[in-house]
Amino acid sequence: MKQLLIATALLSVAAIADAKGRDIPEATPSGDAVNCLYLPQIRETRVRSDNVIDFYTTGGKVYRNTLPGSCPSLGFEERFSYATSLSQLCSVDIITVLQTAGGSLQRGASCGLGKFQPVQLAKK
Repeated sequence: MKQLLIATALLSVAAIADAKGRDIPEATPSGDAVNCLYLPQIRETRVRSDNVIDFYTTGGKVYRNTLPGSCPSLGFEERFSYATSLSQLCSVDIITVLQTAGGSLQRGASCGLGKFQPVQLAKK
């Protein structure tokens, strides 16, 4: 029986261009997009906007996931959860925005992921 893995990412953000007036770092593709990332390889995520998340993996690689549509409040809340029965996060998976309400976390919008594009981020 596959164990259900639930992961919550509380995210810190560098420069972002969204409702908070931040700039999304420029990214140059550095290979073919992939459908999945293995969970043990993901070491950090950074929400860049309502539809862009950068996944930092072991070995120093960065994968940019551009969601097919806007995910309400993702860029504002900067955190999400996901559930998977596999040891990987894939483009067919759904993330759920975590919102703070009354001092506790509540589930917000649920949105589909896109493919994971390996990128080189522009230096500041």
